[in-house]
Amino acid sequence: MGFVKKSDDIAIQGDERKQERDFHGLLNQLQEADPAVRRWAVRDLAEYPEAVPHLIELLNNETVPFVREAIFTSLVTIGSLSAVEGLLSCLRSEDAALRNETIEALKNLPDLVVPFIEKLLADPDSDVRILTINILESLNYPNIEEWLIKVIKEDSHVNVCTTAVDILCEVGTERAIPALESLKNRFVGESFVQFAVDVAIKKIQGA
Repeated sequence: MGFVKKSDDIAIQGDERKQERDFHGLLNQLQEADPAVRRWAVRDLAEYPEAVPHLIELLNNETVPFVREAIFTSLVTIGSLSAVEGLLSCLRSEDAALRNETIEALKNLPDLVVPFIEKLLADPDSDVRILTINILESLNYPNIEEWLIKVIKEDSHVNVCTTAVDILCEVGTERAIPALESLKNRFVGESFVQFAVDVAIKKIQGA
């Protein structure tokens, strides 16, 4: 998903943006039946940080792809802690596409996501923990390996651990090898864990 303004958006057609453009007018337009009106309202609300809860509410109900993309773009543009918190709440959605789009949006706000990582990795929902690990892949942050090692040492869910192993293939160092070896002992009966760990260790060692 791209969060870049397209050149064809420069041309405004019809009456899509001829309504009131102040904050309250834009909020009212979020309820319009015409998705083009909703999109332009969403785009213009990027100038209003206080619009975040309204954009998140719309995001959880919006079904038109180009409106949803505009919502993500505006939230990334606002780039506040409240925007990140709102996006993180979408990781619990039943909509798999929304969860995946949310991950891509959060990858554009790495510095704001970092303070939430430890709490997310301890979330009771294993799906949230897995999605958090997928976000870690894009963070250029020195604690990534430490977080992943902690996951494979402590998390009880096999799918969470194997997701962490996959990322360690890319960012892991020799420091991760003892934890990877211990993971094989924790899930000794899971052949795919054994395989994934062996692959990760070979990649880390450059074999």
